[in-house]
Order: sequence, then C-alpha cells, then structure tokens
Amino acid sequence: MILDAAETVILRDGLGRASMSAIAREAGMSKRTLYGVFENRSALFAAIVRRIRNAVTRPLSGGELDLPLENRLRLLLTPASGELPGHIPTAILRAVVAEAERQPDLAREFLQEGPQAVRAMVRAELDRSVARGEIAIADTTAAASLMADMAYDNLIDKLIAPRAGARLEEDFGRRLDLAIHVFLHGIGGAA
Repeated sequence: MILDAAETVILRDGLGRASMSAIAREAGMSKRTLYGVFENRSALFAAIVRRIRNAVTRPLSGGELDLPLENRLRLLLTPASGELPGHIPTAILRAVVAEAERQPDLAREFLQEGPQAVRAMVRAELDRSVARGEIAIADTTAAASLMADMAYDNLIDKLIAPRAGARLEEDFGRRLDLAIHVFLHGIGGAA
C-alpha cells in the first residue's frame, strides 16, 4: 500500500515533490506511521526500486542452482510474475534522471538496488559457473554487466519515447534468448 502510494505520488507530482508527507497522505496514514515502516525517504525509494527489480528478475533457489548456466540466466533474467512491468519503471527512471543531480542519495539508491543488484545476481551465477568449470571468464564483473545490458532494452529509447509501454512478453523472450546465446557463445569457453 505504501509503495503503491509512493509510486502514485512520484508519477503524478515528480520525485522532487514525493515527500514523506505527500506519500503518507496518499496512503491514508500519518507521517509517523510511515516513518515507523521506512526510516527515511531513501529507504522508501530503495524499496520501490527493489520492487521493480523483483518484477524484472527472480532469484534462483534450490534445484535451480544446479541447472546449466544458460537455464539459470534465463530464469534469473525473466520477470518473476511472467509479466513484464508496465510504464511505472520507465516513469521512475525518468524521475531519477531528472532529479539525480539535486538528490544524489536517491540516485545512489536507484543504482544500488536496481542495475548494480541485477549485475551482482548475474555475476554470482557466472562465478558459480567458473567454479564448476562450465565456462572460462577472467572478469566476471565486466561479463555480468555485459550480460545484463544485453538482456534488457536500451534505456535511452525508453527515456525519450513519450509513451514507452511495456514490451510484449514474446519480444522480451526473443531478445533474452538471443542475448544469452550471443553472450555464451561469444564469451568463450562455454560448454
């Protein structure tokens, strides 16, 4: 409920006007209650970004960790719900870009909880594969960044397109399949 209210305020009023007071009002609660859940605005914003990240990726568990790297990457980088998120991630990204210079703490939260966290998840799988001898990669940090960038749309297009909508699931699946194929066959040493 709080995250929905925060997204509504950000989309309607912009990130700069998304104060804890405005979010509490939108959520129908007191500011004190909101601060009881989130220590500060940065923590609330980090939760929004984590929610978006969790909509476009999904952590692996149990037996999935024993699958071949190709399967693990596909599972990891496919939206958890089976549905791609709509316009909210793009609107949040636009707000972050517009406010990054004035609100560097929120920009930092966005980077840590969003792109850097996705890259860390990919790197963990690449490190696992290197340790198992599945693939030979000297720099898994750089390779993880490359894989994550290949898997997702060009952000410039999304930022500039006036009404950047959600991608069709089949389009995303085709791009992800191609990205994994190119990555695994181009990185060298893939089984």
